[in-house]
Amino acid sequence: MKTGELAEHRRAKDEFFKSSHNSPLNHGDRHGFEGLDYFDPRPDLVFTVPLEPGDRSEIRVPTSDQREKVYTRVGTVGFEVEGTPVRLTLYDTGHAGYFIPFRDSTSGYSTYGAGRYLDIDSNDDGIVTIDFNLAYNPSCVYSDGYSCPLPPMENWLEVPIEAGEKMYEPSS
Repeated sequence: MKTGELAEHRRAKDEFFKSSHNSPLNHGDRHGFEGLDYFDPRPDLVFTVPLEPGDRSEIRVPTSDQREKVYTRVGTVGFEVEGTPVRLTLYDTGHAGYFIPFRDSTSGYSTYGAGRYLDIDSNDDGIVTIDFNLAYNPSCVYSDGYSCPLPPMENWLEVPIEAGEKMYEPSS
């Protein structure tokens, strides 16, 4: 995603959070909402890599409200972040594309402690683009009324992913 497209994506998301009746923000938080806090764009955290097919096994993922969701492992991707090899598992949720819940060494510091998410487009050529600039917080960050999957340990990264959304702090 080009920097201008990323800026427009962020502007549209901030507008949705502020103005939409479907916003995950509580009504009171929308009034003073001035936008989410984001890391600066990081072109070095965009990876176009082959998807290594998975075994299509199911994984039961606990959620923020003590439930669980069942996903299917579609495959894995591997790449390096600042010289450190990383591997992520992509999941099929029953919707279009793939889902990557992940934690990294920023979790609990500059980003949400439980982790963040990526939605990845699927395609027929076996190549996917992992753009961490699009990493976003789960809806349960904004309101207790959501059930958010917690990233499985297989998607816990030891490196910092300083891209995408930072931790949300409501306006006072």
